Amino acid sequence: MAHLDYYFTVLSPYAYLAGGRMEEIVARHGVSVTYKPLDIMALFPRTGGAAPKDRHPSRLAYRAQELPRQAKKAGMELNFRPAHWPTNQAPASYAIIAAQKAGGGDLGGLVQSILRAVWVENKDIAEDAVVQECLTAAGFDPSLTFSGMLTGAEIYAANLEDAVNAGVFGAPFYVLDDGAMFWGQDRLEDLDLHLSGKL
Repeated sequence: MAHLDYYFTVLSPYAYLAGGRMEEIVARHGVSVTYKPLDIMALFPRTGGAAPKDRHPSRLAYRAQELPRQAKKAGMELNFRPAHWPTNQAPASYAIIAAQKAGGGDLGGLVQSILRAVWVENKDIAEDAVVQECLTAAGFDPSLTFSGMLTGAEIYAANLEDAVNAGVFGAPFYVLDDGAMFWGQDRLEDLDLHLSGKL
């Protein structure tokens, strides 16, 4: 069975715009997945990138066109200026890690719920109550926001190191165990074609 490491941040509009497409692709091809939320703001400077606030105005202007365009293409709602962005990404990331370890719920649904909370619902995912609501909706124990903190923090830090070592420099980033890498939600079709043996 092929395996995919999925590197992402709960702050990424592009991870949000991926929707459930990655989950559909891996299910179709029988690929296992490890979700690896990471601190994207720490990843950027270590891999030659810059946080959005530090980018050149031309890059920001393009982003302002591209995000609404990609949202329209995907048929998804998107608030280009969410009320709580950026925010502390650690609590939601720890919860995802804890939920993955606990099992029993819809992990992809949890990730999408958290991303939707940021980019559509104007909720602050740094708040335990918001994360607990997402956990419950995805079939997980909401108390994971407390019980999973220590393990979550350790794995969250390790995910950043794993990403740097794997050559990851943005999010969402998909790394297969055969060495194939795909950056961005707009490369999911390529991931599907690769798994089909066509790329």
